[in-house]
Amino acid sequence: MLLDDKIVKIREDFSYLDEQKLGRKIIYLDNAATSQKPNCVIDAVSDYYKYQNANPHRGAHYLTVKATEAYENARSSIAKFINAKSSDEIIFTRNTTESLNLIAYSYALENLKKDDEILITILEHHSNFTTWHYVAEKTGAKLKIVYLDDNFSVDMTDFENKLTSKTKLVSVTGASNVTSCMPDIEKIVELSHKNGAIVVVDGAQLAPHKKVDMQKINCDFFAISGHKMLSPMGIGILYGKKDILDNMKPFMYGGEMIEYVYEDYSTFTLSPTRFEAGTMNVGGAIGLAKAIEYMEAIGMDNIYERERQLSEYAVSQLNKIPYIDIYYPQNAKNVGSAIAFNVKEIHPHDVASILDNFNIAVRSGHHCAMPLHKYLKINASCRASISFYNTKQEIDEFLTHLEDVRRTLGYGLE
Repeated sequence: MLLDDKIVKIREDFSYLDEQKLGRKIIYLDNAATSQKPNCVIDAVSDYYKYQNANPHRGAHYLTVKATEAYENARSSIAKFINAKSSDEIIFTRNTTESLNLIAYSYALENLKKDDEILITILEHHSNFTTWHYVAEKTGAKLKIVYLDDNFSVDMTDFENKLTSKTKLVSVTGASNVTSCMPDIEKIVELSHKNGAIVVVDGAQLAPHKKVDMQKINCDFFAISGHKMLSPMGIGILYGKKDILDNMKPFMYGGEMIEYVYEDYSTFTLSPTRFEAGTMNVGGAIGLAKAIEYMEAIGMDNIYERERQLSEYAVSQLNKIPYIDIYYPQNAKNVGSAIAFNVKEIHPHDVASILDNFNIAVRSGHHCAMPLHKYLKINASCRASISFYNTKQEIDEFLTHLEDVRRTLGYGLE
């Protein structure tokens, strides 16, 4: 399996695997909720606060110059990572949710009007649902939903049928946090642009796992949460095309996003600082840049292939278990590493609690995707989400203890 010769060394980089310090063994299969952090990322954040702690772009003394340099170098690293044309297209936010809200408030509320249409898919995270509910309510635009084919993937025929001259904004996940479907974003962007619509991509579950290229995808906005890709919580990015960003109103108002402030009015800077009001999460930005450096050293293609191999193995074994229902695209060309499933007759929370007794961490619930679960005719599911630092042995232990779940509750006993 890819990276097997390096995985022992890679796993040494993650302190959560130190059983002696943690007090227990952990098989962490909740990576879609948040990833674990390598020590180099933790050290980079710590070193910033120890040796460079100052407020960027606010002063001329040594520490603030160093902090500004580190902050802007982080922006440049992220721009390079996603192949943005310029670091001016990278806005630091708290997370994907804030990034989507920024688009909603600064772009959509200013540009959409009554009877315009917003097109999303049933796969979307609540952040990519409720945001557009609000925009539709405030503007009079209509929200339309694209549904799935029989393989838990976006039905492109349904998408094309619902894409009309009234469609002004399309917002779609890059990878589902439930079914792991990776929609054909490039095709969606191409069709949407031909139709005159802008395209927003929720990249929270895509960017940590697969190489993304803004010039190839050609979307107008792309949102990322750092904590899902090895960096600290509280840092995210919004990529936006420069010509669009510079014509958007600010999302929040305050220090550093201003050009001039007079007694009766203010003027504002251009992107990215226009959208970065107040003191930002400098340590988080530095941590995200370090996480990207770490991932690039391993290789994004290597990360994707390893996770795909582990996921394919897990799915192939789950498919053999008669009491498991699985919600995952079969034999798909592009697919993520989050595997949603249910154990027949057992509530997902019970499954997750019993697995936790065996030191296995999985998610249970609706995964911030209630509409999708309702569409699938289930109330909740379990989710095992795999990262490159997981192992086949961990997958085998997870599969073995799924049988213990049923035994614990008295199923399958003579």
